[in-house]
Amino acid sequence: MANRVVQSGSPKLVFPCTQILRAAVCRAAVGTAILVVGPITLGAAQDGPGDLEKIIGETVPCVDGRAGIFECGNVDLVSFLPVRDLGGSPGIGTNDVWGWTDEENGRDYAIVGLHDRTSFVDVTDVHEPIWLGSLERTDGTRRTLWRDIKVHGNFAYIVSDSSGRHGVQVFNLTELRAFDGIPIKFEEFSRYDGIASAHNIVINKQHPFAYVVGANGAGETCGGGLHILNIEDPRDPVFVGCFSDTRSGRARTGYSHDAMCITYRGPHGAYLGHEICFGANETVLSIADLTDKQAPVAIGLGEYPNTAYAHQGWINDEHTYFYLNDEGDEVSGLSSGTRTLIFDVRKLDDPVLVGQYVTESPATDHNLYIRDNLMYQSNYRSGLRVYDVTDPAELSPVGYFDTVPWGSNEGMGNLSTGALGSWSNYPFFDSGVIVVTSGLEGLFLLKVQGVHE
Repeated sequence: MANRVVQSGSPKLVFPCTQILRAAVCRAAVGTAILVVGPITLGAAQDGPGDLEKIIGETVPCVDGRAGIFECGNVDLVSFLPVRDLGGSPGIGTNDVWGWTDEENGRDYAIVGLHDRTSFVDVTDVHEPIWLGSLERTDGTRRTLWRDIKVHGNFAYIVSDSSGRHGVQVFNLTELRAFDGIPIKFEEFSRYDGIASAHNIVINKQHPFAYVVGANGAGETCGGGLHILNIEDPRDPVFVGCFSDTRSGRARTGYSHDAMCITYRGPHGAYLGHEICFGANETVLSIADLTDKQAPVAIGLGEYPNTAYAHQGWINDEHTYFYLNDEGDEVSGLSSGTRTLIFDVRKLDDPVLVGQYVTESPATDHNLYIRDNLMYQSNYRSGLRVYDVTDPAELSPVGYFDTVPWGSNEGMGNLSTGALGSWSNYPFFDSGVIVVTSGLEGLFLLKVQGVHE
């Protein structure tokens, strides 16, 4: 059973007491009573009808709302690898996913987080994905629900939450070229140990800096805000400083659950060309100028009603609107369905909530990304949802693919076993294929009909 936190005074306000709601909330939610019961146990049996089989060779088209056993709409199933074909043992599940294209040979690779390792999959031939091998978690650390990856140049940077002294693993992605048909047990290139656990890592690929967010357990945590690293030399990442906006976060430490940092090209002229970071800081959207790493500046805060847990978000291509998800509002009854919060950020110092898109599905939203005015949402039990944001203040449904072929779409699934549904996706490959992770199911390669043909 997962730890639970029950907050009195609000109807149905019951949350998993995990990193989904920070430990600080579980310890001391302001003005509420708290009940915490039992640990999370990974490795339990899946709550579905059994292991799914690998699907390769040819696309399974979405016809009349189905692609094989999966519900869908306008999204085809290109291929699928179950967790066991990613190196995972029974009960191990997937979490984050990112991508890398080798500029030397043009090959595409999915970098897939699992509870106990990071796996690498060649997705160049989208109908024949190949598991190349895995990088084990840092020695002496626990397996955990949370592993997150970002890429700068030819290196992947990997963090893990609630895992002990994991640090930041650095992996040289060019080692993937060595695959000769037998899965490889890869070794880390280097490791930064200035932090222990962390919830995520953020990289603006135009600059040689990484931002560890949600650091905890040991080292310089920066209050859970941005722990800034210079990664010019991947062999030796160097701590540069901290940024945290203490107006935000449950404990007012500036804790950031996830963030996005960009080289700004939007309409607010004073910040043109600056490095701007947007943080999902539990209670609000935080906007900051990180151009000067020695003197970062808080710019603005975006508030919204019925706040449970500001989790993650992404900006549109024009850098004018930011889309935020709240991971706790559906399960707590604060929203009747999956809710996407739409902020007008044309004035970075005055972000304004201009819309809330709420679906009929009660599924919990998790990670979303935007490419070419299409939003790709991983929404746990309802899978991948795709929206057109050409009109930035409105979301127009384009298609969907439910990665969990059993049970209801309600909430966030079974946290205690990792059977959550779609955790994340990566829609940035030139092939147009969206790589999607789904809890204990595995890795999906999906394609929106008529897009990036």
